[in-house]
Amino acid sequence: MPRWKKILYSVLGAVVAVAAIAFTTSLVRRPDTCADGVERIEGECVGVNGDGYDFGTPEIAPVARAIARENRRIEKQPHVTVAMMLPLQSDREALRRQMRSDLQGAYLGQRQANAGEGEPPKIRLVLANPGQDYGRQAKVVDTLLRMAASPEDRLRAVTGFNLSLAATEAAVARLTENRIPVLAARISGDRIANKDQADGMAELRFPGLARILPTNTDAARALADFNGERGRRNLKTVLVYDKRPDGYNESLARAFSGIKEKGPAGPAAMSFESPSIDEAGSTGNQFTQTANNICDSEADTVYFAGRTLHLRIFALKLAEVGCKDRHYTIVSGSDAASLRQDMTEQDWAKLRGDDGRAKVTVQYAAPAHPAAWTTELTDWAKKWRSTHNNREPAERDLPQYLTEPRAALDALRRQIIAAEAEGIDLGGAPNLEDSRTMLVHDGLLTIGKALHQAQQGAPETTVPSREDVGRQWSLLHSRHRVAGTSGLICLTTGGNAYDKPVSIVELDPGTKGNGTLKFVGLGWPTGRPQPKNCVIPSTTP
Repeated sequence: MPRWKKILYSVLGAVVAVAAIAFTTSLVRRPDTCADGVERIEGECVGVNGDGYDFGTPEIAPVARAIARENRRIEKQPHVTVAMMLPLQSDREALRRQMRSDLQGAYLGQRQANAGEGEPPKIRLVLANPGQDYGRQAKVVDTLLRMAASPEDRLRAVTGFNLSLAATEAAVARLTENRIPVLAARISGDRIANKDQADGMAELRFPGLARILPTNTDAARALADFNGERGRRNLKTVLVYDKRPDGYNESLARAFSGIKEKGPAGPAAMSFESPSIDEAGSTGNQFTQTANNICDSEADTVYFAGRTLHLRIFALKLAEVGCKDRHYTIVSGSDAASLRQDMTEQDWAKLRGDDGRAKVTVQYAAPAHPAAWTTELTDWAKKWRSTHNNREPAERDLPQYLTEPRAALDALRRQIIAAEAEGIDLGGAPNLEDSRTMLVHDGLLTIGKALHQAQQGAPETTVPSREDVGRQWSLLHSRHRVAGTSGLICLTTGGNAYDKPVSIVELDPGTKGNGTLKFVGLGWPTGRPQPKNCVIPSTTP
């Protein structure tokens, strides 16, 4: 072989070897993807997708496809992107059902906001999975920041956020620092909130943050208001709280500690420590001791500052130890809205005992309940007739803070019926009683209203900036209030929902079979209903 051929073949061989190494290296470095925009990291599918991917959770697959279908429907119209950020994978069936409820609310809210009165821009909804307990939120926030800067994606708001954790707070802080509006639909912890001041100004720790769920402090005030209204002023109470660092638990414990009781003092607060939100650990053993100590006291009401998984275990332990045939009421926060889904027929039987009488009932401040508005209007009309010679009230006499949310709930039910008529599968009928569908739906409506308000006067071919959308939060009150299914949404200067009512509900084991979830009344954080037209007073409590 001529020398020049040997040299040529050697060079070609080297080139091929280098190319092979480069190709192999690229394969090794290439991320393992679950779907477009979603990376597999240690068994979790983390990322952002709006094309119908279910993140390996079959319960949400149909509603994810419904969202993708709506995205395709509006893709040729002026639109912006809104991200729904919350953990979308779990080994627990109950949590997967809760995810489905959240996404059903997101889809129905997107659908209703896009229908509107033809106003631009429309909402393209994408799902953002930050991993278990928001553990990989930094990677997802990186993606969302790129989407906000992209002229194709035009990300204009992020919503969702269902856990008051340090990782959640970090995600909200970074998004708002980068001028991306955030609407927290289901955070109740006090830490992830701007602080309203008495003069109407606000301390903006998170500029561009709005939240439509009352803080734990407001929920505790509403519970105290409700129980005061019912005349239960001689409660003998005890606080049981989780010491594990968790924004929800901490703020709820502080709120319950701040309730001024008019009855005799109960026993000192009792603590426990759970391993995590969705792990029981040794809490069962801890609760046996706690329940025995409560039984030896005169307490009849337990304020419980902990997550749903541990609330269920505690309620069963309190029923199990007997407690001298006494009945106990456990009072907790908004996370307890998931409790009923975790209860089994055997659990209900334990709460009743052998004699069929309820040993323990659980009362909590739910963000919403579908029976609230009709029940409250019926009670209101009854009182009105008693002072007006049995005359029926006219429509103009009815309180706005009840009629507008009732109309919003009726509109949501029509959306559900219309989607079913169109053959859209949502993975099952939305369960409005757990409040998740209603609240997330209201969050999308609020974002839609902010988008349309920011767009006014601008050409349809343009879309509002992130700053324009964020500035709308504090303007959504009075004439621009949002009639939500969970109540009137009137946002303060700090982006907090002013005097948002909570639905007080009780889980009652009854006398046989599965227990019932019963709406028992509304509680108001200020001790009184929202003012007419939801005009926020200059001095807020």
